[in-house]
Amino acid sequence: MGGDDARLRAVVALAQTMAAAHTPRESWHAAALGACEALGGSFAALSVWERDRGRLRVLVNAGERAEGEEEFPECEAYPVHQFPEITEFLHERWAGGGEPDAWVETADGAPAAGAPARGARPYCHQRVAALRRRGRGCCVVAPIVLHGRAWGELYVARPAGAPVFGRDDADFATVLAAVVAAGIAQTERLEEVRKLAFTDPLTGLANRRAVDLRLDEAVDLHRTEGAVVSLVVCDLNGLKAVNDTHGHAVGDRLLERFGSVLSLCGAMLPGALSARLGGDEFCLLALGPPADDVVRVSEELCARAVSLELGDGVACGVASTGDDIGPVRSARRLFRLADAAQYQAKAAHSRRPVVAGRDGDVIRLADSPPRSPHDRRRLRGNPPGGDR
Repeated sequence: MGGDDARLRAVVALAQTMAAAHTPRESWHAAALGACEALGGSFAALSVWERDRGRLRVLVNAGERAEGEEEFPECEAYPVHQFPEITEFLHERWAGGGEPDAWVETADGAPAAGAPARGARPYCHQRVAALRRRGRGCCVVAPIVLHGRAWGELYVARPAGAPVFGRDDADFATVLAAVVAAGIAQTERLEEVRKLAFTDPLTGLANRRAVDLRLDEAVDLHRTEGAVVSLVVCDLNGLKAVNDTHGHAVGDRLLERFGSVLSLCGAMLPGALSARLGGDEFCLLALGPPADDVVRVSEELCARAVSLELGDGVACGVASTGDDIGPVRSARRLFRLADAAQYQAKAAHSRRPVVAGRDGDVIRLADSPPRSPHDRRRLRGNPPGGDR
């Protein structure tokens, strides 16, 4: 009874820890470590089946790692054809109507004590060789099933000399794998919600909420570490004419096409965020690259926008802390400068970006009050004044 209570507590603890995870990595680590502790193992790994590549890719190694094993490996993967027992559960659906059982492997290749014929697996040379190579005596392998399909596997090992896993352990590992599957499903749902919360549904780019959060973080790094932060604000010209002449479906295609061009140009700046602010307004946010690199990419963006089949190019404004724009103590200050530069580019029908601190009177324009209640700068939600 005591053993059953301990295992019940372990299941509850595993579920709670996975539920508290905020990222996929946290969820994977909680799954592996929780299963390792529940089964009295010294090491655990969680792997995912990548169908398109025919391999099991290790997501996390937890516990006592052997030499060369990384906690979150970038490229540790194993072709499934090397593991004959895996082919028994890597199917789209389960022929028997149930979920596959876990099984035990030992370093000497012999059947585990108490392992019944039911669920017996063929000898797997690769897995046994890995146990020996890493100083482990046995392991239990539990397939993970998600939404009725094979998702991957949970692997828990004990060191050489420790008691070998038995049938009860394998059955318990099957239960733990089901708990892990439920936790992974929850994490995937949360990730999808987060993605929707920070993604523009039409273009697939980041949305205004994502820009605001990232820009606040970037400006904090600028203030504390002197990092260069650059913001490119774009206004797609001619969208209203396209909507009026060809319909909103064609206008949406223009927005999507420009979004792709923006994403392509943003990729020229390491780590840049490409976003749609709303309507015909887009932006690029870069942290790190020099101002000159950002200006060059903005020029490329303007040139590519002109070559689009529809629309009339883009009005583009740039503001970078790498230029002489004065102190930037808040995200709003940088946004206001980039917005004013774009405003000036729009008024001048410029085919090139206008750059704060380099072109015209952008800084004065950014700092001046709205000229009327209908001034675009007020409507953008970036009123002059306040933090600078």
